[in-house]
Amino acid sequence: MSRDRTRLVRTRRTWRGIAGAVTAIVLVGGGFAVANASTDTGTTKSAAGVKRPVDKKATGTAAVVSAANEFLNTLDADQQAATLLDLTQANATAWSNLPCGSTCRPGIQLGSLTDTQLAAAMKVLKLATGTGKNTGYDQITQIIKADDVLNSAQSTSSAGPAPSDTASSTASADPSATAAPTSTVTDAPTDVPTGTPPSGGTGGGAFGYGSGVYFLAFLGTPSATGTWQLHFGGHHLALNLTYKNGKVAGASPFFVGVEPTTWTDDDGTTYSPLATMRDGLLALTGSLSTEQLATAKLSASFSDVLLGPGQDGQFPETKEGIKVSTLSPKQKQLVLKAIHPWIANVDDATAKKLMKTYEHELNQTYVAYSGTTALDTQGDYVRIDGPGVWVEFVCQNGVVYRDQIHYHTVYRDHTRDYGSEFTFS
Repeated sequence: MSRDRTRLVRTRRTWRGIAGAVTAIVLVGGGFAVANASTDTGTTKSAAGVKRPVDKKATGTAAVVSAANEFLNTLDADQQAATLLDLTQANATAWSNLPCGSTCRPGIQLGSLTDTQLAAAMKVLKLATGTGKNTGYDQITQIIKADDVLNSAQSTSSAGPAPSDTASSTASADPSATAAPTSTVTDAPTDVPTGTPPSGGTGGGAFGYGSGVYFLAFLGTPSATGTWQLHFGGHHLALNLTYKNGKVAGASPFFVGVEPTTWTDDDGTTYSPLATMRDGLLALTGSLSTEQLATAKLSASFSDVLLGPGQDGQFPETKEGIKVSTLSPKQKQLVLKAIHPWIANVDDATAKKLMKTYEHELNQTYVAYSGTTALDTQGDYVRIDGPGVWVEFVCQNGVVYRDQIHYHTVYRDHTRDYGSEFTFS
């Protein structure tokens, strides 16, 4: 097994360039460099990996396949084996919101990659995801940056609990997060790993906060004719894009969270990666009259999303809240605008098609909330539930920044999760 693959992530890994480092990488269009990646020289390699075809002129999903092959071509045989896995239900559903490293998710760890390999990996993500601000690739890179902020804060403060290496793929340590709609709000943080590794996890890998503790896997062989999944995630992030015959068959589940919700980097740049999601929901709920709010109010309360990791297929049998068909035309447009930031995790062309589907289903869609509509207090929760689309957004007390709230949110599709490859009872 190669030394690159087994090297643990360094304690402080930032997404800025190292002064004077000749191998620092500036990702095209990303506007940042990756520091402290493994170097390209002086490491012992295992057997060479299989070389796959690359088409520099490919566009659309064919370009994603080509970039996936280009990344695989940078890996040795052991690294390819860690990245290229079977498309099974166990592997596909092995994702988590927890900082539990490879104990709860499969794939190759970003922190084990050389600069060249890391640039190739990020190119895959850039081509596969949306181009908007605070959505798609931009949002993904901000979430990863946020984990470096947590890592730094954790190392200099005793305010929050240290991550455990015994992690779980369930939504949280708080049972209310996975309960039926009778769940109740508690003050227990839900980003603290507990339990045992899930089926599909590789086990025994690095855990904790930091941009190096994210994992990339291809489930099935990247192809323009077959079925495969781009599986990427780490703490507060799970991206699952399923491709069939050169098209995206499913852009969900997509979990994203952030702590702190906003911060300013050393260079003066301020980040708020979930602001677009939050603001769209605030505009929607803010448009509701007192009577409409009463109809939309849920009797249950929530401390986490209902359909987080480990809750595949567990959609409530009955839709609750206010039916969008009863809203004004302006309010209906606000519902669509609120949905869009979640759908924009996938490439722009696919997102446009999905939005047309959800617009067609809009009158059968429901909006609901619990707590308050301010989205600034533990237990504030909003849900959009249609024939296809499912979006949840919840506020939780901070884990590391305990004087603040942080956000969890998930996008699913009643029929398109994992590209409809699996059946959940």
